[in-house]
Amino acid sequence: MTRRERQEHIDKGLLLPLMEEFYTIQGEGYHKGTAAYFVRIGGCDVGCHWCDVKESWLAELHPPTETEKIVANAVAYSKTIVVTGGEPLMWDMGPLTEQLKAKQVQTHIETSGAYKLSGTWDWICLSPKKMKLPTEEVYEKANELKCIIYNKDDFRFAEEQAAKVNKECILYLQPEWSKRDKVVPQIVDYVMANPKWKVSLQTHKYLNIP
Repeated sequence: MTRRERQEHIDKGLLLPLMEEFYTIQGEGYHKGTAAYFVRIGGCDVGCHWCDVKESWLAELHPPTETEKIVANAVAYSKTIVVTGGEPLMWDMGPLTEQLKAKQVQTHIETSGAYKLSGTWDWICLSPKKMKLPTEEVYEKANELKCIIYNKDDFRFAEEQAAKVNKECILYLQPEWSKRDKVVPQIVDYVMANPKWKVSLQTHKYLNIP
């Protein structure tokens, strides 16, 4: 394959910069506790200073991998496939999800929503960031809104975002891991005062699993 052909395949979503893939337990949000196969796609320019997978930011560090190979690996382990990043919507997710749905599995995505929504999803976890806000389309289609709480201003931002999602969207506040001892009590008090919200914890970190 020539360099030009390779780039064309990347542009069409037939090759994706695969950072890692693994079978584990979903630790966050609505589906926490569920066995799932995670596909982490490289590439992100949102730039969260507290990101715990900064090694995902540069797509060039991760090998362009055929979607057929990604799908074959995933469906061998689970009926629930979670695509995360990085920011997976920087790439065309159509070919990947089309092949996954042909295998009759559940497709979930974790996204900041900053890029155009592509692909067919059974569950969309929207985790918006101040630096690059979501598109209107993803607000309308999100199944859960997961706002990360790093400081008190993040509660204000979370309410702004909650006002934009559809009325069926489940609302979560999740402590940023390095600040959890400080912000968990604040989140608990906030959710008790504002019960439309739920608490999400990174339970996989407490379980010491990926």
